[in-house]
Amino acid sequence: MPTYPGSCYCRDIEYELSLSSPDDARTSLCHCKNCKKAFGTNYGLTAKIPKDALRLTKGAPKEHVADNGSGSLIHREFCSNCGSFICEYGDAVKDQFRYLCVGSLDDPEALPPKGEFFCSSRANWMPEIPNVFHKQKIKE
Repeated sequence: MPTYPGSCYCRDIEYELSLSSPDDARTSLCHCKNCKKAFGTNYGLTAKIPKDALRLTKGAPKEHVADNGSGSLIHREFCSNCGSFICEYGDAVKDQFRYLCVGSLDDPEALPPKGEFFCSSRANWMPEIPNVFHKQKIKE
């Protein structure tokens, strides 16, 4: 079973991601306003993974919970020392999945994107990623 190590910037938080295959992660870019604000960039880049695939090996993240703008709560976990964003999840999937911030992996290229969401909100200067799915909404 492949293992993918990761951490926050200061390494106060470290983890291991264990997947049967890289295909078990659905890595995608999200161009919605919430992701842009949370990531501080023009898109969020996360890998949807089974909750049990993520194991903390050092430290514990701080959690921030907020309404995502549509009445659903979103939990975001980050390092309280350096501020690095580790993962997020909504109440509806909190017992099943985590959306791991791909940039926190020691080798982010190990889980390449499979798609893009909220493409109509993609920055005009950013090209469409070829050979992946493109959706306007999460449930489409």
